Amino acid sequence: MTSRLRFARETSHPVALTLWDLVAVLLVFGGLVLAAQGSRGLMQPLPEPGIGVIDLDPSVLPEYAIRTSLRMLAAMILSLVFTFTYATWAAKSRRAEQVLIPLLDILQSVPILGFISVTVVFFMSLAAGRVLGAELAAVFAIFTSQAWNMAFSFYQSLRTVPKELAEASRSLRLGPWMRFWKLEAPFAMPALVWNMMMSMSGGWFFVVACEAISVGDTTVTLPGIGSYIALAVAQRDLGAIGWAIAGMLVVILVYDQLLFRPLVAWSDRFRFEQETAVTPPRSWVLTAFRRSLLVSRAVAPLATVWQWTYRMTALPAESSPAPAKRGRAAAWLDRLWYSTVAAICLIAAWRVADFALTGLTPGDVVTAILLGLVTAVRVFVLIALASIIWVPIGVWLGLRPAAARFAQPIVQFMAAFPANLLYPLVVSAIVAFRLDPDVWLSPLMILGTQWYILFNVIAGASTIPGELRDIGTNLGVRGWLWWQRIALPAAFPFYVTGAVTASGGAWNASIVAESVSWGHTRLEAHGLGAYIAEATAAGDYHRIVLGIAVMSTFVVIINRAFWRPLYALAERKFRLG
Repeated sequence: MTSRLRFARETSHPVALTLWDLVAVLLVFGGLVLAAQGSRGLMQPLPEPGIGVIDLDPSVLPEYAIRTSLRMLAAMILSLVFTFTYATWAAKSRRAEQVLIPLLDILQSVPILGFISVTVVFFMSLAAGRVLGAELAAVFAIFTSQAWNMAFSFYQSLRTVPKELAEASRSLRLGPWMRFWKLEAPFAMPALVWNMMMSMSGGWFFVVACEAISVGDTTVTLPGIGSYIALAVAQRDLGAIGWAIAGMLVVILVYDQLLFRPLVAWSDRFRFEQETAVTPPRSWVLTAFRRSLLVSRAVAPLATVWQWTYRMTALPAESSPAPAKRGRAAAWLDRLWYSTVAAICLIAAWRVADFALTGLTPGDVVTAILLGLVTAVRVFVLIALASIIWVPIGVWLGLRPAAARFAQPIVQFMAAFPANLLYPLVVSAIVAFRLDPDVWLSPLMILGTQWYILFNVIAGASTIPGELRDIGTNLGVRGWLWWQRIALPAAFPFYVTGAVTASGGAWNASIVAESVSWGHTRLEAHGLGAYIAEATAAGDYHRIVLGIAVMSTFVVIINRAFWRPLYALAERKFRLG
């Protein structure tokens, strides 16, 4: 009887304000106060060049952490909007897919410094001489480190919705809008949440480049943990680097408690298969919002409007969605579409080549291509090593939700660890032992991107149905046969998504990994990343564009020839249902 009363209290709406209402109000107003504090001074003039705006005193780190966190949160919101529009369009439209996915490959391959060097002037002009322009440039740069991974994950999930669920939605005559929000988005949500965590960590990895922008004669420094790290590295201040690591750890733990644990607990309801013996993830923040009377009353009108959109977009009772018949008109539309895309691509390629090759010789182009081949070898070797290490660990964690929840903040912190913080150790070791930078700088490329593989494999392994595991146990399926028949098929589609984004991230990370400095000591490895970093520091826009074009070409060719066939194999052979 007592358990029934407890269940009723937990599931029914409270009749009066409770402690949960107080917690929810404090969380909401606390977030608003922090947002207001972090956005102070957006319309103030930018400091004059040469005037120091960063202080290495540890007492300023809380304010810097708030400002960096708000920039990353703003970029995450933009990334979600981009994901739900761009990835959905690519998954739903065959014509759009043939353009948007290769374009996503290109965008993923463009390094952060490439985006910054091209867009910083544009964003600064939107608020000339004001801090707001620099903030917009920083948020956009962080967005470019987050959005592509989330879009790839959502696209892959939409393409692998189980057939029986899709057939059920057609039998119920769900309209496209309702089908998306009732079936497709919920199915994709668990994997998307894990990739949001990875994208947030990816933003931390590049936060130094986003907050301490230096392109030729243009230098913009915004108060934040990234610019704090950049100054500490420049001044070889190990104490300040230690404080920066501590500040990052605190912020990541706060994000874990206030954002990601609630999202993981909320998205668990959308798992394709639920096991009664497994304790679902919990979050005190989600519990507070669910049990708060004030929150339930505040969102009730919004829920009513949302339900109204379902009724407005529902299919008539007598109609049923049928596949479009491909006729003569569709064939002509295809020809017109492909011709338009081809013309746009040719014009874009001509303009890029015309700009990049101005003042350059064929030898410069050959040099960039050869350096791209060197970086490509590094990327392939590092992705192979990361896969060997993290796929088994990811499957093990995915099958053990409690262990995955314990490892979640640890992996987030490791993924967020900027390569710049390892410069003292790496540079000192290479100089002391006279090591080859071409070999020993390479691990920095995979430092922040290997976790894409781990996070996606964890998400994939967690979808293995309990019945399938029980059947394998009853039949005595063990060892390599278990991996071949159960674990790897379930994790393979998610692994491909993680490997694609890890590969693109490794190309991106080559900018900060192939050219490192500690104080006045500078080491460079041969590669396209060092080429672009050197051109960016010199403000040589022709070589910047040439390097970005060569890097994008390499990534697109590799994705088209290698990763995209694996995507097709995952959709055809390893989808659930």
